[in-house]
Amino acid sequence: MAQSQKKTTIDDTLVLYAELTPSDIRAAQRRQKSGELKRVATGILTCLPEGSWPALIARERIRVLAALYPDAVIGPRSAFSGGAPSDGVIYLSYTYTKRVQLPGLAVQLLDGPAPAPGDMPMMGRQLYFPSGARVLLENLTVSRGKVQKSVGRAAVEQRLIEICEARGEEQLGALRDSARALAPTIKLEREFAILDGLIGGILGTRKSEMSTVAGKAMVATIPYDANRLALFEKLAQHLRSTPLPQPPTVVKTEQGRTHFAFLESYFSNFIEGTEFEVAEAKGFVLEGKPITERPKDSHDILRVFRQALNQGWANQTLSSGRSILTQLQERHADQMRERPEVGPGEFKATANRAGNTEFVVPRLVRGTLTEGSQLLPTVPPGIARALFAMFLVSEVHPFSDGNGRLARLVMNAELSVMGICRIIVPTLFREEYLDCLRVLTREGNPVPFLDAMQKIHKWTSAFDYEDVDKVIAEMKACNAFEKSLTRFRLLTPEVP
Repeated sequence: MAQSQKKTTIDDTLVLYAELTPSDIRAAQRRQKSGELKRVATGILTCLPEGSWPALIARERIRVLAALYPDAVIGPRSAFSGGAPSDGVIYLSYTYTKRVQLPGLAVQLLDGPAPAPGDMPMMGRQLYFPSGARVLLENLTVSRGKVQKSVGRAAVEQRLIEICEARGEEQLGALRDSARALAPTIKLEREFAILDGLIGGILGTRKSEMSTVAGKAMVATIPYDANRLALFEKLAQHLRSTPLPQPPTVVKTEQGRTHFAFLESYFSNFIEGTEFEVAEAKGFVLEGKPITERPKDSHDILRVFRQALNQGWANQTLSSGRSILTQLQERHADQMRERPEVGPGEFKATANRAGNTEFVVPRLVRGTLTEGSQLLPTVPPGIARALFAMFLVSEVHPFSDGNGRLARLVMNAELSVMGICRIIVPTLFREEYLDCLRVLTREGNPVPFLDAMQKIHKWTSAFDYEDVDKVIAEMKACNAFEKSLTRFRLLTPEVP
């Protein structure tokens, strides 16, 4: 008795000859002749009506392309945009050049290299997505004729800058190493020379002619972050056109100034993770009790306190231009003098970040501060200039540690010199304060930042700072020292 053969189960919605045995193909062809299946293109059948074919091809694009063009690689222009079709066209590197029209999708085949080391199969099929190095190299090739297969040098330059800003200089160096090894394999040595020059220009290791605004900023005499400068200009424009309340200073005596400076320093350090009970901090800052535990953390509070109290520091407004560099270095050196391990007064040597926010890379710090500070004189003095100065320092993050405290000291100096109430950011307001900075950084929206800072400015000015124990008790009653936003909300003090 003959052994029965196992029958292949075929999905009638999409029948691809490349996935069938010879006998299954013949069976499918018979079904096509009978009208049960319809021909979509060579080697593709379906039971669906013709109106649904574009949606079918779109949904099964990878499967279809792998079946029609085995071992094809997503082409330069399509790979640059993540592999999705652009204007209904997808580019594939294959064994010949041809334009093929499928329902709802044009396939532009390009005579190009086969899959190379680093290229990855898509969904486990014989269709490959090129490595990051290959994407960049192939998009530097010259497009001749009507088919624009590559995005060109300017787009690649911009992508390299984005990679550097998002992942750091080390990632850019690693990408260059990969491209150097790959280029001879796919015969793109000329393109690697261009790529090498662009990366060198961005990293500042060699001179290179750049074509984008951001690229030209990076190779300027003093390189700067052009995207950050655009963000600073956007904030400056908003501050120039938005009148903001300016509550006058509420401290009238030296005692009141001292108590205010203590609370300003206490909360500013708490935001950065230097946490003490307020009574303990009051002891070593205001009462002169000896510091026996956590001396460095204690001195962090003391140094900010002294800069908030000392008239020279408390009223020192930010300079415009290159003099801002020395000014910030001197303030930071004084602020962090008890922490030699963070390099007091020395601009950062390695990139720093907060969550998903990558701050200005080290080699662009000086230029970005210099260029950004030249917007200061265009912003009205007082609260507007204070907020701009604070964001400038916060966004550049020029030192390895102490940037947040430094930014708030700079902000308050702009207020003190104009006789305006300084700002205290209490513990319970920490998340709202940091969130509005993130929104400004990532979305370029200054409105939440201005709203939050006006809110906390008004709150700060509602207290009387002459009696330190009384003001601490009032702030506790307003939940200022709490951490949980789910359990507490910041209350406004009762005004007689």
